[in-house]
Amino acid sequence: MGAEFRKKGINVHLGPTIGPLGRVVRGGRNWEGFAADAYLAGVMGGASVEGMQSQGVQSCAKHYIANEQETNRMVLDKGESVSSNLDDRTMHEVYLWPFQNAVKAGVVNVMCSYQRVNNSYACSNSKILNGLLKTELGFQGFVVTDWKANFAGPDAAPAGLDMAMPDGTLVMGQQAWGQPLLDAVRNGSVPETRLDDMVTRILSPWFLLNQDSILPNPGIGKIDNVTQPHPIIDARDPSSRPILFQDAVQGHVLVKNTKSTLPLNSPRLISLFGYSAKSPDLFGPSFGSEADGWASGTEPINYDEFFQNTWLMSKNHTRSVIGINGTMIGAAGSAAVAPAVFTAPFESLKVRAARDDTAVFFDFVSAEPAVDPVSDACIVFGNAWASEGYDRPAISDEYTDTLINAVADQCEKTIVVLHNAGIRLADPFITHDNVTAVIYAHLPGRDSGDAIVSLLYGESNPSGKLPYTVAKKSSDYGSLLNPDDPNSTFPQSTFVEGIYLDYKHFEKNNISPRFEFGFGLSYTSFSMSSLDITSPASLPAYPTGAVVSGGQTDLWDTVATVKLDVCNSGPVPGAEVVQLYVYMPGEPVKQLRGFERVMLQPGEVQSVTLELMRRDLSRWDTVAQKWRLDCGRYRVLVGNSSCNLPLQGSVEVWRDEC
Repeated sequence: MGAEFRKKGINVHLGPTIGPLGRVVRGGRNWEGFAADAYLAGVMGGASVEGMQSQGVQSCAKHYIANEQETNRMVLDKGESVSSNLDDRTMHEVYLWPFQNAVKAGVVNVMCSYQRVNNSYACSNSKILNGLLKTELGFQGFVVTDWKANFAGPDAAPAGLDMAMPDGTLVMGQQAWGQPLLDAVRNGSVPETRLDDMVTRILSPWFLLNQDSILPNPGIGKIDNVTQPHPIIDARDPSSRPILFQDAVQGHVLVKNTKSTLPLNSPRLISLFGYSAKSPDLFGPSFGSEADGWASGTEPINYDEFFQNTWLMSKNHTRSVIGINGTMIGAAGSAAVAPAVFTAPFESLKVRAARDDTAVFFDFVSAEPAVDPVSDACIVFGNAWASEGYDRPAISDEYTDTLINAVADQCEKTIVVLHNAGIRLADPFITHDNVTAVIYAHLPGRDSGDAIVSLLYGESNPSGKLPYTVAKKSSDYGSLLNPDDPNSTFPQSTFVEGIYLDYKHFEKNNISPRFEFGFGLSYTSFSMSSLDITSPASLPAYPTGAVVSGGQTDLWDTVATVKLDVCNSGPVPGAEVVQLYVYMPGEPVKQLRGFERVMLQPGEVQSVTLELMRRDLSRWDTVAQKWRLDCGRYRVLVGNSSCNLPLQGSVEVWRDEC
């Protein structure tokens, strides 16, 4: 990605998205991030920053901070945006955590969000910008608004804002930056030293990443109007194709596989069903409301309406559960991208079937189709739509569930493939005896069709793991299911659950999930053994290191190591993800604190070493305002999902005063 951005003359990548984390299960932008877990989002976000900036392109970690719902996220005519209200411990241990990884990785700019945080707008909130980000985390880059999110004018500058984008105006056209900022500097309300600091922070990344010399021509690949003739800057690199394909494959998560359904074994007849199997009837640049791409629900997405939803947050938008007119390779919003070409499941399956002389029947129209009784396998393709601008209306839909059950009533081996932009319940069909395989395909991108064919036929072995928890019923998520939608001039969203999101919520409330966080099946089997834990020497309660980018230096020191052996005990090559969880002393739930993906041949054994940093074992002390490493026994659990942790041991932390 970084190389392609650079060739296009783009100097800033508006990502990674590490907020929203996914607090709200129906959140419209959860798909843009990494996981409903702060540790996992932090590791992935930091790696994304390092990769992008290694190519000389600036990363922009967003949306800072606690930006967890689309509902009421923007200033409306009726009043203010929603306020995300959270306590100090929750802020540090959940929402600030992944941004700390990004700062440690060297991210050069951070995007502040639209909504209020504890009733102060994020882009003019001195506590979160000057206090947490620039002082506590030692962030040296610049803070930029989300588009038109400076609601305080020049007063945002002393609060920590460095840049307003895309210009100095608000959504409704009022001037908020630029000339008002200049006037504020001249009259002394914004010190010149603050202006100098802003300029230094903005220009430093340009030279740090050598953008003054490596960019061919800034903006050369950014076209103002794709409907008019324009030069083509093809930044694609053929050597990246295998990476794109493997990313698509590894994003699929196999959650059910019975009756030896998968991989397919020389089928004579395959029957295909569902609206998410074939390519859309139209794919290309948007020419306005006359030319629509994916259809959302039963109506096509209207480009003009989408603009109103995204920027103005109109309440009259289409709230849709599924994208009905073709396979879904991505979701919608300002982060959506369209590859130059992509493969759809139907087209790729036809190619493979023709090679094997397999018959293929299909019906992508009927809600309750007739099924040929001699079908060796029936595959139903559905999806779950999401978009910036509004939160999802539901996490399942009756139409797709009815379709799946109708096919399963007539076919002994029914395979369900869901292209899902977020959590999608499976219980309306998962217990059907004839639903023998289920795959969460997520958003596969350009190689959607080829990836699913490779998995279905066993050319690739599934190794994906769920980055969220799938409940048995929507009410299991409790208050985390829906966004807060108060009918108020000053809407409030209070994070009463504290640190207990996703799998922590389920464990704390003793709720059994349908599919747990970290779960995913393979065509082979694995075993883990020989757990060996090295405990730390005596350590002080609080870190003592200097503050650099990422916070105090010794927060990142390794204080314990966890070693184990992983064996592929099955018949085919495959990859397993080793997952390490820790119970803090006195805490009712475990937390993910390490993982590693291991590729193994049949019978092969590999040793895996996971390191625990001081930060991983610390809790935020709200009185001392530091990370505290408590004395006591830290239970360590290792396995392949949050509910399957066969290896257990402990880390002992002690010192003289314990």
